[in-house]
Amino acid sequence: MEFDKDLSARQEARLLCRQAEKAQEQLRAMSQSQLDAITESIAKAFQEVAAELADLAVRETGFGNVDDKITKNQFASRTVLNAIREMKTVGVLREHPEEKLWEVGVPVGVIAAIVPSTNPTSTICYKAMIALKAGNAIVFSPHPKALECSLRAAKIVAQAAAAAGAPVGSIGCLSLASMAGCQELMSAPEVRLILATGGPGMVKAAYSSGKPAIGVGAGNGPAYIHHSADIKHAIDCILRSKSFDNGTVCASEQSIIVEKDMEEQVRQEAQRRGFYFMDKEEAGQLAKLLFRPGGALNPEIVGRPATALAQMAGFSVPCGTKILVAREQEAGPTRPYSMEKLCPVLAFFVMDSEDAVLKKAIEVLTHEGSGHTFAMHCTDETVIRKFALQIPVSRFLVNTPAALGGIGATTGLFPALTLGCGAVGGSSSSNNISPLDLINIRRVAWDQSAPRSEAPTVDASLVEMLTAKILERLS
Repeated sequence: MEFDKDLSARQEARLLCRQAEKAQEQLRAMSQSQLDAITESIAKAFQEVAAELADLAVRETGFGNVDDKITKNQFASRTVLNAIREMKTVGVLREHPEEKLWEVGVPVGVIAAIVPSTNPTSTICYKAMIALKAGNAIVFSPHPKALECSLRAAKIVAQAAAAAGAPVGSIGCLSLASMAGCQELMSAPEVRLILATGGPGMVKAAYSSGKPAIGVGAGNGPAYIHHSADIKHAIDCILRSKSFDNGTVCASEQSIIVEKDMEEQVRQEAQRRGFYFMDKEEAGQLAKLLFRPGGALNPEIVGRPATALAQMAGFSVPCGTKILVAREQEAGPTRPYSMEKLCPVLAFFVMDSEDAVLKKAIEVLTHEGSGHTFAMHCTDETVIRKFALQIPVSRFLVNTPAALGGIGATTGLFPALTLGCGAVGGSSSSNNISPLDLINIRRVAWDQSAPRSEAPTVDASLVEMLTAKILERLS
């Protein structure tokens, strides 16, 4: 008998959520050391298949390139592990004797995780690790365009987790990728939090589900090259960032903004480094390709190299071209180059003054990308401070490749593949999402009217044991 695909997907989502809830009962009673062993096992197993999964993702989706996908997979496993290894997430986190206050970490519960097609395998490893580190079960909803590589990645992390003691059902993944299954997952009564990385429609659906959700907004970050900048270094950063995995990282630069007296120097250096400045006709041809008539990004251009994009648009570029650049001065729905382009294509704004640059950057971000990322190449800290106090973003990056700096690969930000955009960007968090975003804090507070000398002392091991027993009883 042939079953309806949507009905089957909904049933699968329900079963996975029920299994995850059973696993959650055991996970919430686990110690920090037990959870740490699970994340160590996931990271080690994932590193061993980083190349295999990168190749599978590129072949299935057609997005990006294998070498950079390998780097993403290693980042999602090794780099994330190094960042969370010493992190305390469950049990007594902090003691404040003077305030007579303890802080206890409590898992949020079963997490529904949406997986994007641009970073499918790396996202699964990253989200699995931050979820399990915080004592949470997780169920993934993969993108239809990246189903096979997502299932493979989920199977690897689930087996590694189980080998280190994670209960069955701790990591699940829908094998039938459909909107019906995803909606069933997000609305499942067992799910306590939705971790949404994907297109604006999917993120909106997560926030409309009635469940707590952590979503991301569109990235559309400008890069300002100030007259105090090392131009060669700035162009090297932008090239490295915008060509990384063929522009599929949402934090990557979407435009360059310069003052008029910097235009020629920047243009010449960029051309030497493989940037191709399109003429008006060529820019018009490519613009028709970038977006569909309704305004949605054309998936056929996502993660394609610059030479392929030019060929698809009907014009030729020199061999070795890395980035396509279009002159632009305005931002808005009728200006495609002023929007997020998940491929190696940039807008180039030339303004009359520093204040005009500030105004244009805010205009671009207000149109699309509020709360996400802004890059600045500058050595004048007074100017950096001026812009930092006004640009509406959660990640203000200085003298670094935006794609890599934004995710925390070249900066001190937490290494993450889910980047919150704050209230201004329609997100519940402005953080690079970490395990600390996936726990609740229980505060144990004493009456402060008693003399300070009577403040209780804490036996941490005893408190952990009592906390575990209380949680077991509540479950």
